[in-house]
Amino acid sequence: MSAPEVDFVPVPVPRPNGRRPAGPEQAQDGRGRQAAEPAPPMRGLRARNDELRARVVAGQAEAIERQHGLGKRTARERLELLLDEDSFVELEPFRRHQAHGLGMERKRPHTDGVVVGSGTVHGRRVFVYAQDFTVFGGSLGEAHAAKIHKVMDLALDNGAPLIGLNDSGGARIQEGVMALNGYGGIFHRNVRASGVIPQISVILGPCAGGAAYSPALTDFTFMVRDTAQMYLTGPEVVEAVSGVRVTHAELGGADVHGERTGVASFVYDDEETCLEEVRYLVSLLPGNNLEPAPSAGRCGAADDERPELAEIVPVEPNRPYDMRAVIGELVDDAEFMEVHEHWARNVICALARIDGETVGVVASQPMVLAGVLDADAAQKAARFVRFCDAFGIPLVTLVDVPGFLPGVDQEHAGVIRHGAKLLYAYCEATVPRVQVILRKAYGGAYIVMDSRSIGCDLSLAWPTNEIAVMGAEGAVNVLFRKRLLSAADPDGLRAELVAEYSEQLMHPYHAAERGLVDDVIDPVRTRAAVARALEMLRNKRRSPPQRKHGNTPL
Repeated sequence: MSAPEVDFVPVPVPRPNGRRPAGPEQAQDGRGRQAAEPAPPMRGLRARNDELRARVVAGQAEAIERQHGLGKRTARERLELLLDEDSFVELEPFRRHQAHGLGMERKRPHTDGVVVGSGTVHGRRVFVYAQDFTVFGGSLGEAHAAKIHKVMDLALDNGAPLIGLNDSGGARIQEGVMALNGYGGIFHRNVRASGVIPQISVILGPCAGGAAYSPALTDFTFMVRDTAQMYLTGPEVVEAVSGVRVTHAELGGADVHGERTGVASFVYDDEETCLEEVRYLVSLLPGNNLEPAPSAGRCGAADDERPELAEIVPVEPNRPYDMRAVIGELVDDAEFMEVHEHWARNVICALARIDGETVGVVASQPMVLAGVLDADAAQKAARFVRFCDAFGIPLVTLVDVPGFLPGVDQEHAGVIRHGAKLLYAYCEATVPRVQVILRKAYGGAYIVMDSRSIGCDLSLAWPTNEIAVMGAEGAVNVLFRKRLLSAADPDGLRAELVAEYSEQLMHPYHAAERGLVDDVIDPVRTRAAVARALEMLRNKRRSPPQRKHGNTPL
């Protein structure tokens, strides 16, 4: 859907001698020569420019009404919610496509379906583009793509976050390969900017076909329920190819990507909440990989005791509890932003502040699958660890993990490969890293969750910690299988052997005595201990080995 064409009639440009080409309507001077027309007054030119700009900004009333009828705001309304008041500087508002054929030369609205520019979020510079569904359905053509390329280049050159508000029907079919070329330019820039500036995608309408790859390449993707959809092939194509009927929401709605695929980092019910949360995320992040994240100022965490921590976590190793309650006691003001909250819920990844400084928290979640690691959880945590490391955000890892999830499905799903992603991410990370072992830390999962052996700087443990190859009962069943089978009282013998194994190899100070845990701390002092550890590590410097890049087990 396009906005009405807004034509601007250019003022004739004088020739070097100050005269314009003669026309039949021009008056002649006394010698029979045609007299030059006086130049239009500046006031008239300014008024004409203001009028055109106002018409471009206002858009087409009928198309805007349809957009509102779909429960969606316009591109400019969204930018007003996202950016600080009066901070937006628009670029190329008068851009129009140059395509010909298929009637395109008769429809040339200004902006070409995307509003681009720069503004501030909490006073900090960001660059942004917002696709305008009221113009050509937000479809991407050559001029549309060129505007996005420009703002992406400016974001990278200026070391500022890039935010894309997506609401587009996809490639503009009438422009053919030039539309595809435009998408390629966006993807190339997404990769160039990766790890240099934060990139945030916000899906506020359709994002179909090749367009979906740009959000997949960015650091965080926000989606709004009921209005946002992402998929490579739409329901019609799926039905034609497979015979399966599916709705847009069932195929690529916000809940699908928030709960099943992990494509959406955050899902919200409405645009207002979504864009407010984008602002909060930006407040936690550095502008680029060479800057520190903004500090909120110290708040006395280094001396803060939290008695609730001694009550939240049960001493019994098999009793569940909500790790989010622990995180709430650990971070400033109990505020944290959980990434992928509804996907792979057996591990928690969150951004927060401790003593005013941004940290990334990776934590087991005993409330879901007892906190075991599986293929999805490993992928989720690995990507989060790599993001934090790229932008210099310290990592705090809270461990209560009984191991990797066993099963045929997991093995066939590639849990080895996906677990290796998390292992690789931690091994590669050079930011300050603090591990806290609350209860269980068994087997390979203990190693993967940022153990000392793979490079964590400080490992702290509670008196309830159990670090071992496996739980005592499992170990006894393996080690003494034959003895238990022949015993007159196998249950009594098993209990005796379990107690012996636990006393020798699983007591709280076993790892500390061997230098694998730096200190066994009072749970009440966890916030203070972590804050002091991070302060101690604040100036950590470690250079990676010289190489082009490693080969991550993707």
